[in-house]
Amino acid sequence: MTKKLSEAPLVHETAEVENSKLGRWTEIAERSRVSESELGDYSYMMQDCAVWCATIGKFSNIAASVRINATNHPTWRPTLHHFTYRASDYWDDAEHESEFFAQRRAKRVTIGHDTWLGHGSIILPGVTVGDGAAVGAGAVVSKDVAPYTIVAGVPAKPIRERFDRRTAERYQALAWWDWDHARLRSALDDFRELSAEAFLEKYGG
Repeated sequence: MTKKLSEAPLVHETAEVENSKLGRWTEIAERSRVSESELGDYSYMMQDCAVWCATIGKFSNIAASVRINATNHPTWRPTLHHFTYRASDYWDDAEHESEFFAQRRAKRVTIGHDTWLGHGSIILPGVTVGDGAAVGAGAVVSKDVAPYTIVAGVPAKPIRERFDRRTAERYQALAWWDWDHARLRSALDDFRELSAEAFLEKYGG
């Protein structure tokens, strides 16, 4: 059966969304978890994703089993275990360590518009993935990714640019991701058939 998306977010019954904002025409697939995050219009994530403290732009394509803002454990402490900062889970007279969680939240992840995060990729705390960038399957991204750049590997490294710098800048200036739903529909054939350069020639940017 073909699914039908709408302005109302489509969240699978097995997915969990907490303290988050979902844009129009968005989708959260099976068993995915989204917390303290924003998902821009038309963005979607497939099965078994985990997203925390992230700002995700419009038209982001997030494959299955992606982890966004995979947090670190305190390697400088005598123990790595989370009982030190999730203490109230273990003792009635102890509290969670608010400062530790505040430090984690300060390292928010930003994912740009029209991005693609490949299957099983991991985006580490504080990273920014630029507009139009693509992350290869299984990559571990520990550093910022420039707009319209393809990265892959562990740790992720640039493979190539999708377009030359000038073309990339023109696409960011065009910002087609801000077009309304009707305009996107009218340009659908051009998105499918025109080259990147021909599209810019027709629509500016």
